[in-house]
Amino acid sequence: MIYDIRMEIEYSYDRPAASGRNLLRLMPADLPLEQRLIAGSLTIEPQPREWLGGSDFFQNVTNEVVFDTPHKTTLFSVQARVERMLRGGWLDMSPRLDLLEREVADYRELDPWAPHHFLGTSPRIAFDPEMKAYGIEATANAATAFDAVEALGQALHRDMTFDAEATTVDTPASEAFANRHGVCQDFTHIMITCLRSLGMPAGYVSGFLRTVPPEGQPRLEGADAMHAWVRAWCGHEMGWVEYDPTNAVHVSMDHVVIARGRDYSDVAPVKGVSRSSGAHTTRQSVDVEVLD
Repeated sequence: MIYDIRMEIEYSYDRPAASGRNLLRLMPADLPLEQRLIAGSLTIEPQPREWLGGSDFFQNVTNEVVFDTPHKTTLFSVQARVERMLRGGWLDMSPRLDLLEREVADYRELDPWAPHHFLGTSPRIAFDPEMKAYGIEATANAATAFDAVEALGQALHRDMTFDAEATTVDTPASEAFANRHGVCQDFTHIMITCLRSLGMPAGYVSGFLRTVPPEGQPRLEGADAMHAWVRAWCGHEMGWVEYDPTNAVHVSMDHVVIARGRDYSDVAPVKGVSRSSGAHTTRQSVDVEVLD
């Protein structure tokens, strides 16, 4: 499947911002056998004084930019053509959940995707006894680690309500879980917390989700969305698998990866500081168009 993707993220300030510095993770990833970035461009207004491209520990593409002239808006625009590759059906070769700890211990490397990085707490993941109890109950009948991922994802999809007004980007997972309301970021953080509580390495994926309009209605320009889902390590034989608890589906060609990390703090699309006074507003527009 080939997509043309367009995204804009715009910040508008009540009073001109004198300066700013941002770390960006906005470009779709180039992932062997999973996803190919055919072409991509990032434009920024106003023009940054400094612009440094690179990558982070988890091999995500980054751009660090510095502004030093007054500006009332900052606009980040991405255009990309991406080929998303079809992965065959999963053959469950994962161990029982109670044997996964042994396989983690047998992993002797500390490369970016070593499961050890994804077991403990991280900036946005704190262990919670209620989420641990929920995870134990949801996976009680799971025969394997892979089954546990699916069982937990389906339980969260059943018990949580998607509510765009319920949380903000800074809402703790424990609060969203207590209220059983949230957005994809909350679903993902809650599932990661539950999985790690069970001893399963789990991480966060940011990207795009292609949406399909209701039957008989036109596709709306800019109505697609940035999205988040879970990455879980299911042992040496299966490795990493990805699951979308917001929609209760295994990740497929409708999902386009931007970045992967331990939690949202590792993959935030725009992170940084701006020297300004007064309020600011944010506008986001995403369009994912199928070419074949």
